Amino acid sequence: MRVVLGALWMITTLSLAAPAPLRFAISDSWAMPLVQIEAGQPTQGILYDLMLSLATQVGHPAQFQVLARARIAPAMEHGEVDVRCYVAQAWLGNLSGDYVWSIPLLVQRNVLVSAHVPPLSVNVAKLAAQNIGTVLNYSYPTLEPLFANGQLQRDDARSEEQVLHKLVAGRFKYAVTNEWALERFNQRLPAGRRLHIVAVIDEQSLGCYVRNDPALPVQHILRTLQRMKMSGEINDIIRLYTGDRERPPQSSPAP
Repeated sequence: MRVVLGALWMITTLSLAAPAPLRFAISDSWAMPLVQIEAGQPTQGILYDLMLSLATQVGHPAQFQVLARARIAPAMEHGEVDVRCYVAQAWLGNLSGDYVWSIPLLVQRNVLVSAHVPPLSVNVAKLAAQNIGTVLNYSYPTLEPLFANGQLQRDDARSEEQVLHKLVAGRFKYAVTNEWALERFNQRLPAGRRLHIVAVIDEQSLGCYVRNDPALPVQHILRTLQRMKMSGEINDIIRLYTGDRERPPQSSPAP
């Protein structure tokens, strides 16, 4: 009996001493170089490395929850996820819950791409009425007026990689994607079939936000993210997957 009680005491002590996992949201619409998802879990990519390094430096094991993009905000609100990254405040409007935001960590450039090289650069506002490739549940503030007046129609896919595959297959003439996803996708295509940027849609500064929960080391998380940015660690992670350091924004952050 003493042996059993001793074992139970040791198990209880170890479980109390072990820090709780830091739970990160992973969107199932992300593709490389942001993240690679295999068997329902991330295995590599810019955001995977960033989150894993953050958790390690904070002293908590990382736990990843792969969710549909529309499910992430409710999961944060219900306390199922602790940290969400690669997001802009402008995307979310009035969040329901108490959260703290990091400094801007990454810059996303959304571009309009085509399988054909146009004779001149494309003026998006003057495009003829047509479908364009977009990602399900993604917000494109610059294009919303064109969607609203019917000039452009969304043709949604579940991920940016799927959107680009549909573009190559000729499902539509133009698609919207982020620049990193396009560069990664083009690396796998023969030179003569690579996709071309025909216009820059927008440029947004993205960061992370954390549930403001007393059970979480919120300030430690925010300070660590700031240190990772200022030290160049985040830029080094980006360079590992893209070959280039992050370029500074060319215009104001998120609309």
